[in-house]
Amino acid sequence: MKDLFLKNRKPIIWVFIALTVVMAFFASSLKFTFSFEQFFPEGDEDLAFFLDFVEEFETDDNFLLLAIENKEGVFDTSFLNRFHEFSVDCKGLPHVVAAQSLTQTKMPLKTPFGVTTVPIIHRNDPSKYAQDKKNILEDERFKGFLINESATSMIVSIKTVETIGLEDSEELINKMYGLLAAYDFKDYHLLGRAYFSKELVEMQIKEIVLSSAISIFLVFLVMLFLFKKPIGVFIGLSSIGMGLAIFLGLMGLMGRELNIMSALYPILMLIVGTSDVIHIMSKYIDELKKGLTREDAIILTIKEIGLATLLTSITTAIGFVSLLSSRIYPIRDFGINAAMGVIVAYVVVVIFTTACLSLCKKEQLIREDHEDTFWSKWMMWTYQSTITHRKRILFISFIITVLSLVGMSIITTNYRIEGNLPKSGKVTEDFKYFESEYGGFRPLEFAILAQGQNKVDSYVVQKEIDKLENKLRETQNIGSIVSPTIIQKSIQRMNGRNQLSAYTFPATEQQFLKNKKIADKLPAYSNNILNSKDKTKARLSSKILDIGADRITEIGLGIDQWVTQNIDTDIIKVKRTGTGIIVDKNAQYVRESLIYGLGIALIIISLLMGFLFKNGRMLFISMVPNLLPLIFAAGLMGYLQVEMEAGIAIVFAIVFGIAVDDTIHFLSKYNLAMRSGKTSEQALEVTFRETGKAICLTSVILFFGFMIMLFSNNPPSVNIGLLISITLLSAVTCDLFLLPILLRRFMK
Repeated sequence: MKDLFLKNRKPIIWVFIALTVVMAFFASSLKFTFSFEQFFPEGDEDLAFFLDFVEEFETDDNFLLLAIENKEGVFDTSFLNRFHEFSVDCKGLPHVVAAQSLTQTKMPLKTPFGVTTVPIIHRNDPSKYAQDKKNILEDERFKGFLINESATSMIVSIKTVETIGLEDSEELINKMYGLLAAYDFKDYHLLGRAYFSKELVEMQIKEIVLSSAISIFLVFLVMLFLFKKPIGVFIGLSSIGMGLAIFLGLMGLMGRELNIMSALYPILMLIVGTSDVIHIMSKYIDELKKGLTREDAIILTIKEIGLATLLTSITTAIGFVSLLSSRIYPIRDFGINAAMGVIVAYVVVVIFTTACLSLCKKEQLIREDHEDTFWSKWMMWTYQSTITHRKRILFISFIITVLSLVGMSIITTNYRIEGNLPKSGKVTEDFKYFESEYGGFRPLEFAILAQGQNKVDSYVVQKEIDKLENKLRETQNIGSIVSPTIIQKSIQRMNGRNQLSAYTFPATEQQFLKNKKIADKLPAYSNNILNSKDKTKARLSSKILDIGADRITEIGLGIDQWVTQNIDTDIIKVKRTGTGIIVDKNAQYVRESLIYGLGIALIIISLLMGFLFKNGRMLFISMVPNLLPLIFAAGLMGYLQVEMEAGIAIVFAIVFGIAVDDTIHFLSKYNLAMRSGKTSEQALEVTFRETGKAICLTSVILFFGFMIMLFSNNPPSVNIGLLISITLLSAVTCDLFLLPILLRRFMK
């Protein structure tokens, strides 16, 4: 094997160069994807009910709301006419099913000759604007739904095709921008699935470009600082860039898509690749300094560091594979891709990098300076500290662990949509506008299930629905309620000369049946999408402010309790449903899958440690400094009030997978020293001198590498970067200060 490698070094290099070119071609075919359905927890009973429910009705996010402002007031002839023509033209936009606005809305009017309709806004009669405004702002069907309370903006409510895809979303929004420009509307706000999809995918692309650029620059600085010789820097950068290109090419070849977490891939590949390169190059250069030939030095490097790096790559990959226990597809997808990327980085570094290094002359790689003296002094100080300050280190470790456990107890699961939107950008500005002016974005749906022989369009059923509707109107933070009773109430108001006080549910079944006959004659009323075709189910829709998943759950449980006490369950059953409730359950499943996945990873890595060291005590010793950083990360989440949501799950996988790396490098060197006949203390000193430097350098790179994410415009990415960076520092601290103490205690 040795001769085979040494004879074929140049062909190996050319094979990797050719492979990189081919994979770069496949990488160019990668596509981005985003949909809310990706974040639905698979296998959830509420999800199963929701999917069945929307088959009979329609999804609750197939809308696009466009609020157009006129700060002087919307009741202006010029504005109203432009707005009306614009809203009519919106019906012709691609992938639009319908478009509604106040200027298109007509009110039923009872006359001696029958029922007719009149416009709710008399656009061409300014003398009626004052009364129109009064009528509209007093009507709960319109205020906060199609017009804001201050009457400074109106909405065009657009219904899109079901589950509109990314390409169709981009086409719709771009055409919308063109139409807005044609009508010279400058103050507008958008909200809806199509808009979110387009904007968040554009954010993904920007994040990937930015993170890649900053990561490459960081790696260049690190390589320049460490190796200084141009050839060393070039080999390191080439290896890391090659690993990234091959990884992305493999994803393209396998038909995988980039999702909301894809901005982490460049950072992850560059950091993991850099860590492997530093360990390999540092060991190789050290052996050259000892006087070994290039051939002997590279073979020894592959034997010692290659095996340790293989184990670290496997453990890191296992940490990512643990994410497969998640019920959320993007998390599982990230776990598979990241694990694949780690192995790709290892293969490239061990084969391509070593082949390149072994062809370089000694003087091309080794620099003459006194930097090693600094590292030797620093490592010896650390080594001595573990002897002279043993009790202090143990005491500090205990205190930090206790504080971290306290922090874990206050982790919040109060997930908010706003907390996952770009820190700056129009999509966030628009979201806040709708929150303040139109009662929010989060859908809160109620499925009404008629019991026995009852039908949802019967008097007894709709009377119970009306009770629930009134309860929701009294509940703080809930608005924009659309109920099956709206038909009966609208006809009641028509019969009462359109007086606001007449907008009530019929007091008697006789009146209800009369109204029903009128509704059946009017197409606008008979086409009721709030009832199922067989009249056994109905839908009550509402919106709730983005007050957080925990608070929304409390409100929901309160409504459930009220329903149990006040609704006749022999007539109807009520069940909360909708995309909002499904996504909010992710926090619960993140916790469960995290514990389960990390438990499996812990078992697998323990088996690897047992295989490597063949010592039960060593297994325990190796786990302690790697579990403490996880506890620290959880405590940090609690104190920083970082919300437990889907993306946070990867923090623990990354921390666990990478933190084990330093432990393996440390214990591998210690084990080799012990086998060479050294005492435990001598083995520790050698480990600090020869491996401590590489551990420190890789940890510093990891720290600054993930700190790059602080430049992100995406709040979850910022939280992930901050948590991982700080926690990895705690991991290397445990390895350098706590691990030696445990070795002295249990491996005498």
